[in-house]
Amino acid sequence: MQQTIMEVGKRIPLNIKKLGINGEGIGYYKRNIVFIPGALVGEEIYAELTKVSHNYSEAKIIKIQKKSKNRVTPECPVYDQCGGCQLQHMKYSSQLVAKRHVVLQALQKYVPDLANTIDVKKMIGMEDPWNYRNKSQFQVRKQNFQVKAGLFAENSHHLLDINDCLVQDVRTNRVTNEVKRIVENLNIPVYDGSSTRGIIRTIVVRVGLETDEIQLVIVTTRKTFPQQEAFIEALQDIDENIVSIVQNVNSEDTSLIFGDYTKVWAGKETIHEKLGEFAFDLSARAFFQLNPSQTVHLYNEIKKAAALTGEEAVVDAYCGVGTVGLWLADGAQEIRGMDTLPESIADAQVNAANHEVKHATYEVGTAEDCLNRWAEDGFVPDVLTVDPPRVGLAQSFIDTILDVMPERIVYTSCNPSTLAKDLAQLTQIYKISYIQPVDMFPQTAQVESVTLLTLKKMGS
Repeated sequence: MQQTIMEVGKRIPLNIKKLGINGEGIGYYKRNIVFIPGALVGEEIYAELTKVSHNYSEAKIIKIQKKSKNRVTPECPVYDQCGGCQLQHMKYSSQLVAKRHVVLQALQKYVPDLANTIDVKKMIGMEDPWNYRNKSQFQVRKQNFQVKAGLFAENSHHLLDINDCLVQDVRTNRVTNEVKRIVENLNIPVYDGSSTRGIIRTIVVRVGLETDEIQLVIVTTRKTFPQQEAFIEALQDIDENIVSIVQNVNSEDTSLIFGDYTKVWAGKETIHEKLGEFAFDLSARAFFQLNPSQTVHLYNEIKKAAALTGEEAVVDAYCGVGTVGLWLADGAQEIRGMDTLPESIADAQVNAANHEVKHATYEVGTAEDCLNRWAEDGFVPDVLTVDPPRVGLAQSFIDTILDVMPERIVYTSCNPSTLAKDLAQLTQIYKISYIQPVDMFPQTAQVESVTLLTLKKMGS
């Protein structure tokens, strides 16, 4: 049998069978799997291979010979270059269906024996899937003597100057544009990506959607620089709702946004935000959900899954500023939370005190260290809520869970693949009751979900 030759530049016909975890179309050529960004399920395309490896290939669309009925024209002018959104070329109603299918595919791959028995519910979407992000983090560079701020084009070091990001709250766009203008007018040196000769590195804007308070964070390469006082004064004049102007210093050659040094330049250290009946104080580096309106739906699903009666002890792992714990507090006997970021724990403690939640305690540390130590002292939670980063639960934490054995786990995930991988281990002693997907980031391939796991009874 003649072997199929797959090489970069080869042009091939493809039928798109499904979507991948990053929103790309997936087709098969002579049994070789091919990933094609921008292709939709059901489309027949002609593609050119751009990357070939031993177990998969990547390609770009040359021609769409049969278009999907779900294809639309993206509204963003830099959509094809940016990479920040992956699904603007798909009808929103179809995005919701496709994202649920991504969860199903992950289960088929990592827990095939259980996949068909798991109740994966219909995705909870948004009525208006635009301008929902309450925080922007735009890199700053100088191009052709002009100050630009935005995101890097996908797989490149070329910065796209983004004046109107359609998934960002319009106020974050406006404030960022004004900061660019001020930096340019004052001729403040801009970071060049390789040295600390430049100063202004990143513009971070966070908006309290319920309070209208705005926090502006300027990430610099060093603490002081020319015209600093004039710069701060100009920033204060941008918008009367800017109540917190903060400097963060990051002098390292890194892709991380923030460094360790933070100083309040003007106003207060935090901004105030509300979720439902709760209010939160957010410092510059503290984690907070980027889509507050959908966060209410997400947290209500967490509360539904926790099914608290007033007698349960709850541990909120990766607790951030304590939002999940507070959401569950009225139904719990005790709340304990932990996070590795000291600023987040400080905010969590303040937020609990502000809401007179006296049965919640928070401490700095890893989830596994705290849970192990508490178990040694005889404390085992009835309900464990987890909301890990995209890499999923640390293996050491999974081992701790399997050893400590909380009665219920409410697993909030932002990555179906790592969720399914973790479920493959957790189902040694837990049963998956259901999975509820929630669309926290419309127009992107990201999929959030809430999974309820209950401890198996002896002999089951």
